Amino acid sequence: VQFVESGGGLVQPGGSLRLSCAASGFTFSRYAVAWYRQAPGKERNMIAIIESAGGSTWYADSVKGRFSISRDNAKNTVYLQMNSLKAEDTAVYVCNARFAFREYWGQGTQVTVSS
Repeated sequence: VQFVESGGGLVQPGGSLRLSCAASGFTFSRYAVAWYRQAPGKERNMIAIIESAGGSTWYADSVKGRFSISRDNAKNTVYLQMNSLKAEDTAVYVCNARFAFREYWGQGTQVTVSS
């Protein structure tokens, strides 16, 4: 089983990034997928989730209206489009897939928002 994030990096405030999370080794289309983030010294928090078919999403208030989660089940990939980035969005972003009692985590990708 692999669940690998990519797309992180350094971006200026107000900029955009798109994160990807590619899955292999499990039936991705059955799983809801969430993005979490963890800033230095803070707990890990869920910021967005998308259900297995992609029709239903939820966002934390801190990212609502700026971030968008989507998925392509044909490519076994989930995306997080991040716009209007702020310094407080700086964190390690991690994806999580869940179905019934199974759960998989990615390794995380660093996003740094700084001028």
